Amino acid sequence: MSDWRPGATRAALQARGEIFARIRQFFADRQVLEVDTPVLSRFGVTDPAIEPLRLAPSQAQPSSMFLQSSPEFAMKRLLAAGSGPIYQLGKAFRDGEIGARHNPEFTLLEWYRPGFGLEQLIQEVGELVCECLGRDAWDVMSYQALFQEILGVDPWTVTASQLQEVAAQHLDVGELELDYDGWLDLLMSHVLEPVLASRGLQFVCDYPPSQAALARCVDRDGRVVAQRFELYVDGIELANGYAELLDAKELIARAASDNTLRKLSGQEPRALDSRLVAAMQEGLPDCSGVALGVDRLLMAKLGADRLSAVMPFDWTCA
Repeated sequence: MSDWRPGATRAALQARGEIFARIRQFFADRQVLEVDTPVLSRFGVTDPAIEPLRLAPSQAQPSSMFLQSSPEFAMKRLLAAGSGPIYQLGKAFRDGEIGARHNPEFTLLEWYRPGFGLEQLIQEVGELVCECLGRDAWDVMSYQALFQEILGVDPWTVTASQLQEVAAQHLDVGELELDYDGWLDLLMSHVLEPVLASRGLQFVCDYPPSQAALARCVDRDGRVVAQRFELYVDGIELANGYAELLDAKELIARAASDNTLRKLSGQEPRALDSRLVAAMQEGLPDCSGVALGVDRLLMAKLGADRLSAVMPFDWTCA
């Protein structure tokens, strides 16, 4: 048997070490503090699109715990306690995410910038990614403009049935039944992302408010938008950033909405992290934050077509 061997070559492992060092130097130069938060938590996220990995009860912990899908909640507690700008480079876990671009265990870079607006954070993300990949430019466009350019529809005025008709023009949707956001996500992943493959570094910003997650919403030219962005590199989603939600009451309302959706889809509801609520009630500083997939960054750097080629051991070899 040969399944003991690593999936990545020595050259890929060396590139991995170098990119870790480059990331750490990037933030050291900007006086952003590296932090290290727990991988285990008593709370899972409420987002219906994310399923955390759960650990069974044990002698040490009589109730089940979750492996973090992101260090976001713990890092926001640090921000509320006055940490200042912080970043974390470490492991995150998500159940059921397996494929060429997904692995249940992956390396995530997440950072928060008090006092930064979304435009400043986009600038910093662009600078870091260009430095890591040896590139020198990126483009920024709105979610609305992207859909109008490629599909000729305005996501703010189109209906779910109209989106279904658009999807049927490009894909074999069969008897598929989705809601408004489901059709938007399908069109983004199966029609728009392949177009972005030829556009290098492409930031997409100002999402529909129904896709705000934990981003703030604002009025932009008479329409409400979620202040968030995603960065695509050669058509692969690499980073997801927010102008962070500051209102604890709105956080509670969104978690309740998430759990309603989870119940409708047959998913287990999740309790909102009470310590995050308390931290936000105490006062989260005005900030922007972003999470970036380091394994996918390495894929882009090395021209790899699957995560297992840049990870020492993927899920099948762990």
